[in-house]
Amino acid sequence: MKRFYAAVPKGLEYLLVDELKELGAQEVREGLAVVHFQADLTTAYRICLWSRLGSRVVMVINELEFEDADDLYYQVKDIHWPSLFNSLRGFMVDFHGTNREIRNSQFGALKVKDAVVDCFMEECGQRPGITKKDPEIRIDAVLKGNKLSLGLNFAGAPLHQRGYRTERGQAPLRENLAAAMLIRSGWAKDTSLPLVDPFCGSGTLLIEAAMMAADKAPGLLREHWGFHAWLGHDEALWQQMHAEASLRANRGLNACTTPLAGRDLDGQVLTLAKHNAKRAGVRHLIEFEQGDALEARPIGDQPGFVVTNPPYGERLGNLSGLIGLYSELGQSFKRHWGDWRLSLLCSEEMLFNALRMRADKEYRLFNSNLEVKLCNYAIKGRSEEELAKAAPAPLGGEEFANRLRKNLKLRKRWLKKQDIDCYRLYDADLPDYNVAVDRYQDWIVVQEYAPPKSVDEAKAKARLVDVMGQIPMVLEVDPARIILKTRQRQKGKNQYEKRNTRSVDLVANEYGAKFKVNLTEYLDTGLFLDHRLARQMIQQNSKGKSFLNLFAYTGSASVHAALGGAKSTTTVDMSNTYLGWAEDNFELNGLKGRQHQFVQADCLQWLERCNQQYDFIFIDPPTFSNSKRMQASFDVQRDHLVLMRNLKRLLRPGGTILFSNNKRNFKMDLEGMAELGLSAKNISDQTLSEDFARNKQIHNAWLVSHV
Repeated sequence: MKRFYAAVPKGLEYLLVDELKELGAQEVREGLAVVHFQADLTTAYRICLWSRLGSRVVMVINELEFEDADDLYYQVKDIHWPSLFNSLRGFMVDFHGTNREIRNSQFGALKVKDAVVDCFMEECGQRPGITKKDPEIRIDAVLKGNKLSLGLNFAGAPLHQRGYRTERGQAPLRENLAAAMLIRSGWAKDTSLPLVDPFCGSGTLLIEAAMMAADKAPGLLREHWGFHAWLGHDEALWQQMHAEASLRANRGLNACTTPLAGRDLDGQVLTLAKHNAKRAGVRHLIEFEQGDALEARPIGDQPGFVVTNPPYGERLGNLSGLIGLYSELGQSFKRHWGDWRLSLLCSEEMLFNALRMRADKEYRLFNSNLEVKLCNYAIKGRSEEELAKAAPAPLGGEEFANRLRKNLKLRKRWLKKQDIDCYRLYDADLPDYNVAVDRYQDWIVVQEYAPPKSVDEAKAKARLVDVMGQIPMVLEVDPARIILKTRQRQKGKNQYEKRNTRSVDLVANEYGAKFKVNLTEYLDTGLFLDHRLARQMIQQNSKGKSFLNLFAYTGSASVHAALGGAKSTTTVDMSNTYLGWAEDNFELNGLKGRQHQFVQADCLQWLERCNQQYDFIFIDPPTFSNSKRMQASFDVQRDHLVLMRNLKRLLRPGGTILFSNNKRNFKMDLEGMAELGLSAKNISDQTLSEDFARNKQIHNAWLVSHV
């Protein structure tokens, strides 16, 4: 018996344990994304041929404890590698993990590689081949703490690479995940039952099902295995096992009568599916048809299973556009697939909610690095009379839709007098629909405010589905042009970093100024719409003045000042990303020259060091910040007098500070301001335009000057 471990995608460990036991493995125990076991050579070969769930199989050579990198090198070198593989065989090292001594996996791989090479040089006087391209031997090194496990990759290429899929669709489903879906759905318990995949793509799920139903080993098509270059390999035993598996497959392929059917709208992808099925030897078992998933219907003489991986996520379509699809899917399943079982894989909770179906079972899985969920549903059968009476479930959120229609009507009148093309249409007007809806030209951005803990999470999700369903109808906008974001407190670098999503860039127009906005890649778009009137005020009062913009974000206030005739502008922000954006905005408006300065700095520290004076200062600090990039925390309520003391030093006699912040119920310390020799006038009402007038707390604004 030899020791092995099999890597497996997270979430499939327990399934792999059962599979390995059925294949004859002993002492089986699971870990995170790995299962350890013992097996003789016959069983190890069988696992390579028949495992539908594993990613790779590694035969353990040795486990070492070492003190430092040199100790690691010598212990690896002491292993008699020439007894494991021939020096002429090309090899490489896959190193996983780090510790205090091995801080880089590439360094760890280099140490192991050097030790193996030097062992061959001393024992055989010949340097072994080293290659990263199709190596015949892969040494697997896994580091945990100061313990290193060394093994030979017994399978070679990942087991999910069966050999039948040479071309892939847009979002390929890994073969072992497809097999797991079939097992988790319950279909694998009786592979004679009908199976339909209405979003079959390149056919992976149906091909895996056909191989299960026909008793065909998933490894039969593979020609190259890691154990072929291992000196302990028994070719005669392997050929015997391969021949037995081939015989079983031939019998199964001839005897299989399981109804299997797949649909896809994309004819090119469907052609790939047919080619893949042909290479897998199961083309005759699967009926492929081009068509809409909503028009798919049951097959066979008895209820079976719908197991599918519909489109989801940013890669395959806008979330808003998919909500309608999933809503219609739910209606179709309930109407046409009575007594069938449904298993659906998706990463978006909102899309599951759009089905309006209650799952019997839920499983957390991973499609590559993307966390997904597989939900199983039992579809209730209904009589013809019940179906005739059943009407499609009405879309919820009518109250929200009515309010949105009312706001739209009011905005149309107001917009006739405004020189803008970006504005707010709805801002949590109704407590049950806690979102903001902004129009950016012909795009809609929906910002979901995180619901309080007192609100039932399921209800909040259902209402958001209603919101996303009503917006396209009320605003007459393409669902693909609706972008959903969730607002929550951003920490550290998160507020500056891009989100992993598609890019939608526009040029917004505002009172003669142009601004680059990005609707998708950041939490905010680059333009705070609620500060629109404050920026207009800056433009109207900047002529001939030196202007300072602190916590400047993308420099929109500086642009307005420059367009208003400011003799100089200084734009200060801590983020290089936003400062670069500010420079782009200046260029967009044809503003050039040395009089426009951009400074990357912690604004609070910069204030303490600055010795220049300005006529007009705009400052819009965060409500609170404890960023690692700042020396100390900042609280606008607690620290606004300290801030004003520093600003006073920079303010020329007769100058003005426009101070704004977003803290709810902010209270200006007027007595403290008077002691500083400053006066402050609340102008919040003057800076709230009609589209933000309802939300008095969105920001407050003050004009500050010398007494």
